Amino acid sequence: MRSDAIKKGPGRASHRSLLYALGLSESEMKKPFIGVVNSFNEIVPGHIHLRTLTDAVKAGIRNAGGVPFEFPAIAVCDGIAMNHAGMKYSLISRDVIADSIEIMMMAHQFDAVVFIPSCDKVIPGMLMAAARLDVPSIFVTGGPMLPGKVSHDRVGLGNVFEAVGAHAAGKINDAQLTAMEMSACPTCGSCSGMYTANTMACLTEAMGLALPGSGTIPAVYSDRIRLAKMTGEKIMDLYESGVTALDIMTPAALRNALRMDMALGGSTNSVLHMLAIAREAGYSLTLDEINQISGATPQLCKLNPASDHYISDLNEKGGLRAVMTELTKGNHIELDALTVSGPLQDRLTGTFGADGIIIRRIDNPYSVDGGLAVLKGNLALNGCVVKKGAVLPEMMQHEGPARVYDSEEEVAEAIFGGQINPGDVIVVRFEGPKGGPGMREMLTPTSALAGMGLDNSVALITDGRFSGASRGASIGHVCPEAAVGGLIAYVQEGDRIRIDIPARTIELLVPAEVLAMRQPALQPDRNLRGVLNRYQSQVIASSVGARLRRHGKEDES
Repeated sequence: MRSDAIKKGPGRASHRSLLYALGLSESEMKKPFIGVVNSFNEIVPGHIHLRTLTDAVKAGIRNAGGVPFEFPAIAVCDGIAMNHAGMKYSLISRDVIADSIEIMMMAHQFDAVVFIPSCDKVIPGMLMAAARLDVPSIFVTGGPMLPGKVSHDRVGLGNVFEAVGAHAAGKINDAQLTAMEMSACPTCGSCSGMYTANTMACLTEAMGLALPGSGTIPAVYSDRIRLAKMTGEKIMDLYESGVTALDIMTPAALRNALRMDMALGGSTNSVLHMLAIAREAGYSLTLDEINQISGATPQLCKLNPASDHYISDLNEKGGLRAVMTELTKGNHIELDALTVSGPLQDRLTGTFGADGIIIRRIDNPYSVDGGLAVLKGNLALNGCVVKKGAVLPEMMQHEGPARVYDSEEEVAEAIFGGQINPGDVIVVRFEGPKGGPGMREMLTPTSALAGMGLDNSVALITDGRFSGASRGASIGHVCPEAAVGGLIAYVQEGDRIRIDIPARTIELLVPAEVLAMRQPALQPDRNLRGVLNRYQSQVIASSVGARLRRHGKEDES
């Protein structure tokens, strides 16, 4: 047992004395010590219920003969952090979470670990930690909230952001906006659509690190409490068999997760996170490989914000096993991948595939290629990402004049001030990993455009990010970013930009000789302090995951 390093032999008498101070018995001292990482807090709706799940996990561990030790992880609510300085800290929290878990696990020499996350950066942060630590590991996420209801329509958080835009355009009144905000988030859990939190929860199950149902069972269902208890029991099986995180997080498993991402039409943020997670697992995943997977994987689901279907609907139709079973009919899944409950092929045995509505059949997909696309061109030599499954058909190809802004605040003011016209291509720069710093999500501008009815005629391009709740021609992660001299720093008001999502291209239509005479726009003075200053100095490009540099100069191409 790894934990023998803190409890076995005469030389560990002082260590045992401290452990006895916790109230441990002598019999417990002989059992495996299991870390239980709980991201509970009282400000994030996705985490407010995690104490209940954690108690169930610990009960399962005790049932199976282990001794659980709970410790915390931080968590940021992206919805609450949106559209102000707080969003600069969201992506940063991913690496802080991974680092803090590494510290706790190594300092206390736990034999195995159960991760209990929810929400956007917490799940990938914990996945990065799992890969880095490579001990027996398993996840049970907090689960999605149920959709809300306004009048006869079901709604999610993204609809509230769009309602703000509709209100600004005079399309709805104060009472209608209030009804929306009071109804959209009716339960605890991660927001009800295929936003980043639920995307990453689904990908964790798809790569085999969680039991079936972890990605889709609603937060308020008793099924999730039972699942948490089963997860606690299962970690003891993994410990006894010696199966570690990297035994499961193989390239095949990570590719399976990406195929699930494409089939579901997940959040663009998943690309950023999977690049970082894969590298922690020793797999040099690239944007080109992700694009190849997207090009070969059909999109079988369209969930909010791309439709009025929700995660709870997917759960009722068989969840991820049903999607994965349907994908196997086209040989899109590597069935020999290992999961926490045995070979993936065994997990899918006896599972029905698509229902034909929530999950489309393999011969009648929403699209023959995946819900995410990587675009390249002179404006994004190293790539950028769009949630193509949530783009209107008329915006799949678009050309228009650039409207250039150097911050999210500037573009929000322009949109709400009625300064954006149909046909425009909004460019928001200096919001990248270094330029922000922190690569802010920008749900407010994209939702305002949709709420105002401009999502069918206006595109938005940025070196920052978009929320999983964003829809429309919202193209993020432009790399190289403006802060390191990417071409996006040279764009001027009125320049023509051409976007062709089917062709996977994005071009600034300005002659090279004209660009050669331009100077790049100047980085706004951020007057950075603390963690933002440290992050800006250490972060690497979004095309390789926007993670922190760890081993000297790393390849950022």
